[in-house]
Amino acid sequence: MAVSVRDVAAAAGVSVGTVSNVLNRREKVAASTVERVQAAIEELGFVRNDAARQLRAGRSRSIGLLVLDVSNPFFADVARGAEERADLEHMSVLLGNSDEDPVREARYLELFQEQRVNGVLITPASAETATLTRLTESGIGVVLVDHEIPGSDFWSVAVDDVEGGYLAVAHLLAIGRRRIAFVGGPSSFAQVANRLIGARRAVDEVPGAELEVIEMPALSVLHGRAAGGGIVARAAAGRPDAIFAANDLLAVGLMQALTMRSTVRIPEDIALIGYDDIDFASSTVVPMSSIRQPARLIGYTAMELLLKSMDGADEPGERRVRFQPELVVRHSTVG
Repeated sequence: MAVSVRDVAAAAGVSVGTVSNVLNRREKVAASTVERVQAAIEELGFVRNDAARQLRAGRSRSIGLLVLDVSNPFFADVARGAEERADLEHMSVLLGNSDEDPVREARYLELFQEQRVNGVLITPASAETATLTRLTESGIGVVLVDHEIPGSDFWSVAVDDVEGGYLAVAHLLAIGRRRIAFVGGPSSFAQVANRLIGARRAVDEVPGAELEVIEMPALSVLHGRAAGGGIVARAAAGRPDAIFAANDLLAVGLMQALTMRSTVRIPEDIALIGYDDIDFASSTVVPMSSIRQPARLIGYTAMELLLKSMDGADEPGERRVRFQPELVVRHSTVG
């Protein structure tokens, strides 16, 4: 039988209210009484019913974090940063994976609301904002992660993806490449669309440069491999001489297709650059150039913004944080 608060109170010789204060407002109780109640808790093996406490309070000590792809190391690092900051407040992070599916995303948001989370950190799978607006109207804070919606009131932490796309392709052009292919996921993803905008801007600055866009259904290794297979199947003269992949997972799949299924050499025949600079980008068969995002800092900062919004802070310029991307050059572009 589960040990109750009444059992603890009886064992410690105090009232139920005193036990409640020890559990929730320890500063109101004398130190000697806290020690007596704590001893009873340990002796009886009492575990507090946090679900009941949440029901009474109307909120939990949890934060919902919803990402596009939990298997992507970039989002794993984002989650790690968010958890580090949440832990300082003795809060926990509930991680959800939308798998780039708006329907699945909606189900998770509903679940988070049912769990009475204090707030939600989210990288949206769609441009639809009605559900997020309803969350904020119900008192649940929302911070967009690796994403921003210009003109909206949503708090956000993001990277300048237009600049990131520009840096990637400007680098390819600087090493003499002129037939550039951009391999991306769905153009409905703001990150992908913005990286393409930057890529086009760089190409437009160089006479004779061309940009081919290859859109894939998802930002995964499997789809990168499929895109690479299509490129390998072309005659050598019809292939690009450089590829900018919208994320490192696509780039890894492309590298596998180009080097393991054919005689294409990287970077001699095709230079390749990714985006995110995940940990194993430097450990691929050909160490991979990439555009670095501070993933862990993005998660930590998003959690920081959420806490500020929950405290009612709203200083000018605090709602949006935008980091600058960084070009990391390795052997996949400069052998």
